[in-house]
Amino acid sequence: MAVQQTQALPPQYVEDLQKDYGKQVTALTAAPLATDLFAPKVAGQDKAQLDAYKMATTPGQGIGAFQDYIKQAGAYDTSAAGLSGAGAYQPFMSPYQQDVIDATLAEYDTQAAQGLAGIGQQAAMSGNLGGGREGVMRAQYQNKSDMNRALLQSGLLQQGFTQANQLANQAFGQQMQLGQNQRGLASQVPGLYGQDIGTLGSAGAIQQAQEQAGLDATRERNRLRAYEPYERLGFQGSGIQTITSGAPGQYQSMVTPNPTPLQNALGIASVAGGFLGNYGDFLAGSRPR
Repeated sequence: MAVQQTQALPPQYVEDLQKDYGKQVTALTAAPLATDLFAPKVAGQDKAQLDAYKMATTPGQGIGAFQDYIKQAGAYDTSAAGLSGAGAYQPFMSPYQQDVIDATLAEYDTQAAQGLAGIGQQAAMSGNLGGGREGVMRAQYQNKSDMNRALLQSGLLQQGFTQANQLANQAFGQQMQLGQNQRGLASQVPGLYGQDIGTLGSAGAIQQAQEQAGLDATRERNRLRAYEPYERLGFQGSGIQTITSGAPGQYQSMVTPNPTPLQNALGIASVAGGFLGNYGDFLAGSRPR
């Protein structure tokens, strides 16, 4: 006696759906997924960031910007040291000082000679010409004249010394002040450079973050586009399963959402901006005190 076996077959339209679904899956998975289209990409440094790096690493700027000013301050200190001591006034003596003294004394001698001649005239008028009284008058006049001449010469020399000494003291003070100014610049300039470097770096980080956000958005778009057929077939397969079994099917997406481009941009900008924004403080802390 033959055994009869009864088999419940799905409706024809379900079989057609399953066959079509199998063909689509086979065709889709036949070619490898072009993962290079949504591989991670890193945005290049912005020009402002490159300028900040160049400034920070250029001698005389960024770190070490104080060195030239400290060196110049030392040169002023050395120059000031040469303007102190007993002979510091000598370079400031007028080269015409001796000419002035000689001319003044020559004029004085001329006037003194005229005065001496007047004594002879007075002696002749009084009848004492060639006498002892005339000799005494001449001696007294000459002694007084010589004393006045010496005082005049001494006063001229003292005047020249005083003026030269004042000029030496003034130059000494100027050199010392210039040295102090250079030390002040050595303290200020690195901080100013640091502010510029920090500003350039922060601005560049914002632009880099914006470019990175664009790259991330493109990457996400390519990824979603690449996975779209798989998502569609997965959803379709879940629907066929529901029709076949009569039970609601469950479908779980294969695509895990990445952080949004805005989240990436804000994260990069905050990290890079915070680092470069503190660069001025780092430079200020590296300068000499």
